[in-house]
Amino acid sequence: MRIKRIIILLSLIFISGCVGYSSTGVLGTGVSIALDPRSLGTQIDDSLMQQNLRARLLAADKSYIISVKTKVLDGRVFLTGKVNSVEDKLNITKLAWEIKGARSVKNDLQIKEKFNFKRSAKDLLITSQLRVAMIGNKKIKAVNYNIDTYKKKIYVYGIAQNKIEKDEIIKEAKLILDVEDVITSIFLVDDLRVVKK
Repeated sequence: MRIKRIIILLSLIFISGCVGYSSTGVLGTGVSIALDPRSLGTQIDDSLMQQNLRARLLAADKSYIISVKTKVLDGRVFLTGKVNSVEDKLNITKLAWEIKGARSVKNDLQIKEKFNFKRSAKDLLITSQLRVAMIGNKKIKAVNYNIDTYKKKIYVYGIAQNKIEKDEIIKEAKLILDVEDVITSIFLVDDLRVVKK
């Protein structure tokens, strides 16, 4: 099975030719493969788990694909977005736990409310400000972070090279005007099961 995954990955790299990889990487996980501290096998496993979950969400309800964001890091599943009801939230959590290899599921899904342009614009501004602050901070070197903001609460997911980097991200997030809370799921490289050698 691992050999098959490696062959698929090599095929993707070969097909892509000389095109550079964006911050979403070849596996679509939102991190740069070259800078990701996870082993290649773990990156592939996480990517396969994420694609499996996306397929299950699509099969359960097509609207989930647009309204629910998923992220898998080292077998840990993170869910963000907006759903119509508590039942939807529970159903999606159940689907995530059913994914083979899931070590934990963190559900930060919100129940949909009436669209508020002003609040949405403010959330987008907060996300952008944190992204710029992270790029400008020399102590934050990794690009493996996803940022979501909902109702002035920042959700940050990713892998930090060390505790200093993790603390810097939290500090930068708390410095942004109007932020009410910072919820992080940032793992240190040392916390990962399998790390690149």
